[in-house]
Amino acid sequence: MRVCLASVLVVGLASPVAAFDSLEELGEALFFDVNLSKNRTQSCATCHDPENGFVDPRETDVGRAVSLGDDGISLGDRTAPTAAYAKFTPDFEQLDKKAWRGGMFWDGRAAGLAGQAGGPPLNPIEMGMPDEASVVARLAENNDYVASFKALFGDAIWDDDAAAYDAMTQAIAAFESTDLFSPFDSKYDRFLRGEVKLTDEEELGRVLFFSEQFTNCNLCHQLRPSPIAKDETFTNYEYHNIGTPVNETVRAANGVKGPDLGLLANPDIDTADAGGRYKVPTLRNVAVTGPYMHNGVFKDLRTVVLFYNKYNTLDKDRQINPETGKPWAMPEIPQNLAVTELIHGPALDDKRIDALVAFMKTLTDARYEHLLEDQAN
Repeated sequence: MRVCLASVLVVGLASPVAAFDSLEELGEALFFDVNLSKNRTQSCATCHDPENGFVDPRETDVGRAVSLGDDGISLGDRTAPTAAYAKFTPDFEQLDKKAWRGGMFWDGRAAGLAGQAGGPPLNPIEMGMPDEASVVARLAENNDYVASFKALFGDAIWDDDAAAYDAMTQAIAAFESTDLFSPFDSKYDRFLRGEVKLTDEEELGRVLFFSEQFTNCNLCHQLRPSPIAKDETFTNYEYHNIGTPVNETVRAANGVKGPDLGLLANPDIDTADAGGRYKVPTLRNVAVTGPYMHNGVFKDLRTVVLFYNKYNTLDKDRQINPETGKPWAMPEIPQNLAVTELIHGPALDDKRIDALVAFMKTLTDARYEHLLEDQAN
């Protein structure tokens, strides 16, 4: 929940004293402010709940696959990615003709945390505000904001709606850059510091995860050169099409037609090679931030491992999705599949699949470890 901050004005002074002494404190207040949505029902924290791995914990008609909008009706088409560890995301860039990296959202269309923060308030199926001026007008209703914006950005900040809106996004970005979002205090981190030991199953999963001989995990989910780097975010931030199927339940509810083009939906990208690619997500807190994939099509983390494994096995039973009891559905976009990465490594047996899941659970921040216990009960 929101951490309470001092929010008082000194009476009797010609100018109010800033209620928030730092950009981070101002950003925290903004992050939790429901008044920045059209119907005053949603804040950033609604879809990026600090008590739930910075994802949306709300149940809807489609479970937790996508988020409900401020209007109480609209459903998104992509799941809200975690805001945890997002500050490490590099700027968007094209690495070569068929490779991209970085940027915010699933398709990299926003630059940095501030760019991402500016999107949801103006999205008609999210927070639903009509324009920046309307958001700034809501900000101006709050005397604490008025004083703090002047103190932090200068007296003229309220003279320009675009500048005030940008200041808001900068403040939210500053809050999202604090250690609250990126504590590096999971069991895995404590293991690296020599504070705890991994179980035999977790250690097997760790070895498998970082081994190019036995799995393909680290091809996309390892950023640093060393497998024991203390600031590993477990994503290389690149874009791949792994053959994720359509979430038919979501589509039936939100009425969206046609394929999700992934990276090709980024307005700055116009090459067909980008179709169906999505940014590799961090695995930090992955065990408590399901459902999975860009559209929430898989509910269980073990199912995700089995989905990857289907590319490397000839076992007919492994070609069945355990959540549906039917064969794995076809990719939404069958072109541009990351074949090299997907078929790298041998098929996995149950022991190794379970070990990988056990290892990924160790990537859960300390504050969320009780959520793992809740899942087990």
